[in-house]
Order: sequence, then structure tokens, then C-alpha cells
Amino acid sequence: MTRFDLLKKILPFGAAVLLCGCSSLSYYSQLARGEYQLLDARRPIADVLADPAVDPHLKQRLQLAQSARAFASEHLKLPSNGSYTLYADLGRDSALWNVFATTELSLAPLTHCFPIAGCVAYRGYYSQAAAQAEAARLQVAGYDVYVGSVPAYSTLGWFDDPILNTMLGWNDDRLDSGIFHELAHQQLYLKGDTAFNESFATFVEQEGLRQWHAARNLPTQDNLAEQREQQFTALVLATRERLAKLYASGQPADALRRGKQLEFAQLRSDYRALRDGPWAGYAGYDGWFNSEINNARLLPFGLYHTWVPAFAALYAKSNGDWPAFYAAAKSLAAEPPAARQLALESLSRQADAVAQR
Repeated sequence: MTRFDLLKKILPFGAAVLLCGCSSLSYYSQLARGEYQLLDARRPIADVLADPAVDPHLKQRLQLAQSARAFASEHLKLPSNGSYTLYADLGRDSALWNVFATTELSLAPLTHCFPIAGCVAYRGYYSQAAAQAEAARLQVAGYDVYVGSVPAYSTLGWFDDPILNTMLGWNDDRLDSGIFHELAHQQLYLKGDTAFNESFATFVEQEGLRQWHAARNLPTQDNLAEQREQQFTALVLATRERLAKLYASGQPADALRRGKQLEFAQLRSDYRALRDGPWAGYAGYDGWFNSEINNARLLPFGLYHTWVPAFAALYAKSNGDWPAFYAAAKSLAAEPPAARQLALESLSRQADAVAQR
């Protein structure tokens, strides 16, 4: 694709966004500029592999990624297109930075609406400085704010998304499962429901990786690492549940602020008990806990993990058949929000019942 062709694809998209009038021209200009720069940096992976000047380690990682990409379409029945058959080096360590925000005494995210993606619980920036400036502006306005680094994202099939240099900092499992995750967004995306979308993609990522290991006769994933990740996530989600009840309690604002800080202290205490007890001193999450914890910092957990058990139950009900699972998930996405919520809650209870057997 020539640069002119690329611009022809991006400009109508940018114009449609700007016409919605939901934010400033400068914000959307940086989105269009950042996406153009990313897409313009793409090279076919076949060309990279054939280039004698390319580092052999990079070639090895890209070859592995191509095997996972083929597995995604052939076995997981994810979209078969040009995505992740290209490579782009952005010359930085993050693809973009997402800014999450909540009010001081609420877990409800500050949402931002776009014509194609719908309403999402964050705002993305291709410049870290711009993301930090937006975070500072929101903090002055009284919001809890968190800036998260994003190594990869999906354009939902609008473009052929490349493997990015920012993804190559992951280990092999994370790289392969990340491809599954982003292709899952192309498979199914529900405008305006970030928790549904991310939980769906997270389930596909996790189950896809299990099947990828089995297909290659590799040992199962590091069960201890997976268990620690699940326990860490459970700690954060439990804190979110307690905070939600606290914020809905009707207490005076000062009492809510004190209760909020007590909950964060409890979260840190519970983590230390895990780290120094069952985890035998494993300190891999110390960095997360050594940073500021606020409502916004907890948002990605509620978005990425809330309905993973529900999708696991739906997959089981589909007898492990990927097309049937995708069809069931699509039917669920078509339900009105209230009905969809009830269905997801029911599926989650089914998953809990199976786990307790």
C-alpha cells in the first residue's frame, strides 16, 4: 500500500471522528498522526526474515509469532487476514499510553466515545508526555488518574495490525497469547462495553495459549506463575467489590475518604501476606504495590477480568467448539445491556460451581 493509499484510508476515519464533536481537534489529530506513523512503519515479516542485516534473535521471535498467527486462524478460528504478518519498529517502548480516570469516590470510569469503537473507559495517546499532561489536568480537576503503557492494540480489522517492537519485550507465551487477544477483538467487538470486550479477548487469549502449548507438545504453562497472577487479580477485584459497597453506602464524604484509604492499606497488607507466606517471598508484584494505588489504578482489572469465568462457562457449553462459542458470544452481545448482564452473572455462577467441585 502506498502512502497515498494509506492516507485515503485514514482520512475518512479521522473525519468521521472529528464530526462527532466529542473532543478537541488536537486530540484527534494526534490519534490520526500516531496511527499513520505506526502503519507507515510496517514491513512484511517475510521481508524482515529475508534481510541478512536483521538480528537473528529478532528473526527467531518473528518466526515464532508467525507460527502462532497461523495457529490462531487454523485452530482458534480467529480472523485470517494480513494482521500480524507485518512488523513495525516504533523506536519507543510503548505503542501508546492510556489515561484512566474516575471521580474521587467512585469506581465508574470517565468514558470517552468514538464513532467506531463506541464508548471506552480510557483515552489513548501516542505521546507519553501528552498522556501525562492529560493526567495532570484531570488530577487538578479532582479525578483519580492512572496512565497505563500499552504495548499492543487492535484497530478492529480496519487496518492490518503489525507485530510491534513494543510486543517483543514479552516472553514467548505472552507474545503468542497477545496475538490471540488482539485478533479476538477483530472476531467480536461490542461498542460501548469495555468489560465485555476485554474479558472475551482475555478468555480467548488464555484458552488459546493452553491449546497452543498442547499442539506443540510443550509443558503446560507455569502453573505457579498462573496461580500467582490469579491470586493477585483476585485481591484487586475483592478490593474493588468492597470499595463499590463503601461508595454506595451513603456515608459522608470524609468517612468515604477514610474508608477508601483503609481499603488500599488492606490490599497492601493482603498482598504482603501472600508474598511472605504461600508465595515464599516471590516479589514480582512489589513494583505495582510500591506505586500509588487509587480508583483509576484498579480499573483495568475490572475491565479485563470481570467476565472471564463467564466466557469460560460459555465455551464449555459450546463443547469447546470455537465457531459455536463465537456464535454464542455474538448472540450474548446482541442482548440488551440488562439482559446481557444477567446472562453473564449466571454464567459466572456456573463457572464458580464447577470450580468448587
